Amino acid sequence: MKLRAAGTGERRCESLSGIPLEPYYTAGDVAGLPVLPAPGEFPYTRGIHETMYRGRLWTMRQFSGFATPEETNERYRYLLAQGQTGLSVAFDLPTLMGVDGDHPNAAGEVGKCGVAISSLADMETLFRGIPLGDVTVSMTINSPAPVLFAMYLAVAEQQGADRAKLSGTLQNDILKEYIAQKEFLYPPRPSMRLVTDVIEFCAREVPKFNPISISGYHIREAGSTAVQELAFTLRDGIEYVDWALERGLKVDEFAPRLSFFFNAHNDFFEEIAKYRAARRMWAYIMRDRYGARDERSWKMRFHTQTAGCSLTWQQPYNNVIRTTIQALAGVLGGTQSLHTNSLDEAYALPSEHAVTLALRTQQVIAHESGIPEVADPLGGSYYLEWLTNEVERQANDYIRRIDGMGGMIPAIEQSFPQKEIADASFRYQRQVEKGEAVIVGVNRFQSEEDEQIELLQIDDSAARRQEEKLAALRRKRDSAKANACLDRLRKAAAGEENTMPHILEAVKAYVTVGEICQAFRDVFGSWTETSVL
Repeated sequence: MKLRAAGTGERRCESLSGIPLEPYYTAGDVAGLPVLPAPGEFPYTRGIHETMYRGRLWTMRQFSGFATPEETNERYRYLLAQGQTGLSVAFDLPTLMGVDGDHPNAAGEVGKCGVAISSLADMETLFRGIPLGDVTVSMTINSPAPVLFAMYLAVAEQQGADRAKLSGTLQNDILKEYIAQKEFLYPPRPSMRLVTDVIEFCAREVPKFNPISISGYHIREAGSTAVQELAFTLRDGIEYVDWALERGLKVDEFAPRLSFFFNAHNDFFEEIAKYRAARRMWAYIMRDRYGARDERSWKMRFHTQTAGCSLTWQQPYNNVIRTTIQALAGVLGGTQSLHTNSLDEAYALPSEHAVTLALRTQQVIAHESGIPEVADPLGGSYYLEWLTNEVERQANDYIRRIDGMGGMIPAIEQSFPQKEIADASFRYQRQVEKGEAVIVGVNRFQSEEDEQIELLQIDDSAARRQEEKLAALRRKRDSAKANACLDRLRKAAAGEENTMPHILEAVKAYVTVGEICQAFRDVFGSWTETSVL
């Protein structure tokens, strides 16, 4: 398509991903394209359900966790009382990195960016009084994901919940850690083995739980474009399917429970186009590349979180506006669940006031805007349909390039996605510094006076309490039993059997997160990536 002539003095415009944009779009820009199917019809461009939010609103989640399990439990009870419909657990950095709260590497980080969980005792406290058989739980954890999932299952078992009826989502997406977030512990291939263990275990034992949330969110937070986020996320999904098939699972045995997690950034129409393209691409991948026959395998289900990287500490109330626009994009794009960031997250973990306002943002959209009354209300827009096609075309180009490298793991080992993201991030930062990309309150429309907001303060008392609890736990537990569990776990890791039953046995013996992860390090080793800078 040729660019239309610009008017006098008119600037050349492009999307946040760098896609050149025309001043306007007409029927000619989408001529020759097939007629759009209705919502709920393959390939689900317009949504995976016929009536979408008329039948059921999206799940409203607020990603939450701070300090101790006791304090986070209080926050969960508060959020549920305010109308939140699902829990989303944020773990602190030591937990994410597979070390206990009393480890030297945990110093200064216990409870600071999420809740500190070192043992089953902590998980018992975290969900005290919360019926896991009735509440969906999402856990944002990756390298130690099998361990935290086992702890969740053990608590649910203590509560008398039926494992076969538990529902929720485990992030468990290790590939994006190598690509973007960097919270990996072991080399890629043994890490993929653990992910596949969880997928297999859930398919057989916990069939309503999503064993993985294939995540573009952190890829975008690392500085990628929307196109890169979509392409790398879907190619990660392809890699996980390949590994599960190699394990011997049938595609329709596990594919209906694969879920996705996307970012909602500031470019309103590009984000909506990204979600629509993602559904369509995944439907064709599952049907044509893998021969899936269960319609549920074709339907991409995804969670959306507004863009943390878009928030600014300057003029923090502007973040409410950004979050609202991003949330609207997620809803208009057909998300199945949504988290809205709080206005203070550029400073600290969200305060109770800020997190309530963020939740109210979703509730106003759901109940006052009228948007949920019609599925895909923007479908048929010349611009949106053209942009959906263009985002899909560029994302497929990336997928073909990675296929040509032999898959995502060889691509990661060559630092291909890492370099693409670093280059995109650098280009955008240069645009901001030159004033070509306007950030309100940062490089334009600044104000001299700082706006005062209430902040949640996390002191070091959480670390002291975790150290005391861990010392007491190690004195109280059966040490011989704990050590025997670790020995069996190492043996399973060195062999080929599924490790999940052994992890579950270990956590029930109150073996800690750090001890289990160290057992895996003993067998798998660790991983150091090659810098692309």
